Amino acid sequence: MKKYIFAVLMIGLLALAACQPASTPAPATEAATEAATEAAAEPSPTPEGAAQEAEAEAEATEERAPARGTREEIEAYTGWTCPEEVRGGTLNIYNWSTYIAADTVSNFEVLCDATVTYDVFTGNEELLARLRAGNPGYDLIVPSDWVVAVMITEELLLPLTLDNIPNFANVSADLKNPPYDPNNVYSIPYQWGTLGIGYNVEAVGAEITSWNQMFEYAGNVAWLEDPRSVLGVALLMLGFDPNTTDAAQIEQARDYLAARGSNVRAIAVDDGQALLERGEVDMTIEYNGDIFQLIDACACETYAYVVPQEGANIWVDNMAIPVGAQNQRLAEAFIDYVLAAQVGADISNFTAYASPNQASIDQGLIEADLLNNPGIYPTAETRANLFFINELPADAAQLYNDAWDQVKILIGG
Repeated sequence: MKKYIFAVLMIGLLALAACQPASTPAPATEAATEAATEAAAEPSPTPEGAAQEAEAEAEATEERAPARGTREEIEAYTGWTCPEEVRGGTLNIYNWSTYIAADTVSNFEVLCDATVTYDVFTGNEELLARLRAGNPGYDLIVPSDWVVAVMITEELLLPLTLDNIPNFANVSADLKNPPYDPNNVYSIPYQWGTLGIGYNVEAVGAEITSWNQMFEYAGNVAWLEDPRSVLGVALLMLGFDPNTTDAAQIEQARDYLAARGSNVRAIAVDDGQALLERGEVDMTIEYNGDIFQLIDACACETYAYVVPQEGANIWVDNMAIPVGAQNQRLAEAFIDYVLAAQVGADISNFTAYASPNQASIDQGLIEADLLNNPGIYPTAETRANLFFINELPADAAQLYNDAWDQVKILIGG
């Protein structure tokens, strides 16, 4: 891609734009998701070819399959019964795209005689911007680990009543009491996974094991619209802490990426797998489950996923209830429902992400090819090289956002 000379004036404009407040959010409907993209405090100027994908993704809500039967039949299948006191309510959910089994919501609606609005977002920054602007009516959200910490600090989350979530007992012990939310006061794990490289085996013609292979690749690639994670990889490659607050090191990470971005076809808003499938790119930085969904859909050996040997980001996405939720009790019932062993297994079997639900694993409900896949459940050796994205002070977080905006300009984004 054509490179641009980065001017001091542009840096100033970017910093000013990052400080502009988001517009007043719309009600929690499909239109709300579209408004979120327009209202984001840090716009994402994707390269040509990805912008239309981003817009379509932002406007979409997830397609649902019909419920699998009557209330009694679904109760028998899931082993979960809706509390009488929450039946008949309305629940507004805001989650990542392609991140729930097709009938999970429909089954819950039948079980609780509820109406569920299910909207999707494309990144943590979009979610955070929406909630900072004022909750437009969501009862349940799914932020990543570091965003939970930010939201706790900014008092954007309501504390959970764990007595209303007895299936919390099903969560794996090593995912309880996380550093970003001690004692799970505000959040409960939903799925977890890794960031890595998805690639077309035939097009690349080699096994990918290192980030260097992507950064030195001559063909088209996509990077993920995730400033902290991608800059974190650059910091890792430079020998720095991926969570550094040192401005000079963050600038070096910016320059590292800018110098290796000439082949970046798109900055993908969590849809790099679609670019890979269409043949627009040969490699993409993406979340593992998205690539394994593609592999499963094509039933082929065309694609592969790897956590590069240098390391990458490990993350945990969590269910949480935002301040301003109108139906906290029904949201807690939904969390408990998701933590039922069968329901949790259905979600992970669809998303191809690792389940935090130990009961799902112990009862043999996770598909064996997923459970035995080191790209989904990493080996101890791989996990030793993984890092979490940590909450940072606001001024340090802004350094990352500014650096990322500059990267995209420098590579022609």
